[in-house]
Amino acid sequence: MTDSEWATVRPLLPVPAWLQGRGGQPEGYCHRQMLDAIRYLVAGGISWRAMPADFPAWGRVYAFFRRWREHGLIAEFHDRLRGKVRERAGREVEPTAGIIDAQSVRAAASVPAASRGCDGGKKVPGRKRHIVTDTLGLLLAVAVTAANIGDRHAATGLLSRLPHLHRDITFIWADGGYTGGLVDWCRDELALTLEIVKRTDDLAGFVVLPRRWVAERTFAWLMHSRRLARDYETLRASSEVMIRWSMVSLMGRRLKRPRTCGRHWTSPTPPARAIRAPPGAWPSSAPLRPSPTSSQGPAPP
Repeated sequence: MTDSEWATVRPLLPVPAWLQGRGGQPEGYCHRQMLDAIRYLVAGGISWRAMPADFPAWGRVYAFFRRWREHGLIAEFHDRLRGKVRERAGREVEPTAGIIDAQSVRAAASVPAASRGCDGGKKVPGRKRHIVTDTLGLLLAVAVTAANIGDRHAATGLLSRLPHLHRDITFIWADGGYTGGLVDWCRDELALTLEIVKRTDDLAGFVVLPRRWVAERTFAWLMHSRRLARDYETLRASSEVMIRWSMVSLMGRRLKRPRTCGRHWTSPTPPARAIRAPPGAWPSSAPLRPSPTSSQGPAPP
């Protein structure tokens, strides 16, 4: 991390117990070194034992990673960063709507057979990542299952945890894989409105569907981390934590950028269609920007 990024994320880190007088001893390494080491591992896709010598010993880094996973510190740190990013974008800290989607990824040989499967629809053997994002594409909840688990079955457990994590959530968009009794179950049990965004049959070619593309963009962000190109983790909890660490790196880089006047980090606006002049509007030998007094034809648009 750069100094500016570290100055931004440092106040959001969980406070160690020994600083609060709750026992324990000071850690032997700075949190900045540990965060840099874990982010390097997630971005580069290396193994724990391949940690470069510039970082602390891989055993110490893994112990830090495991402690944050078991005590939920990475989730706390991630949620604080997400709140800061939403505030900077002019939104409330807690979202009121989200998008749910799933992604099947291949699993490495280190993944146990008990926690892997084969997605028959996409022909992908491995695991499946189920995520819920806000309208900015920031992660709200994540669950990793075997690839043979259906989207509706996994969404039941994921959406059940969502009201406890984000009490203001009232609306969820989903694709056609979540149709059926899940819509009624969300309305009756969770007081959530689940809207299915379907693709009509009269559309040909690639079409950006409303709201659904936000979750797809989040999956694209995750694929920039080589550790997430496949699932290498033995535990599903470690896979979920790796996804959070990837989003932590993304949000940290977003926060360190200087704020542009009158511009927020929101959904991008598609560019206007370029206007092309008809053939023969001006000679091919004309200069690119003729002067107003030139007699070679009108200036190109």
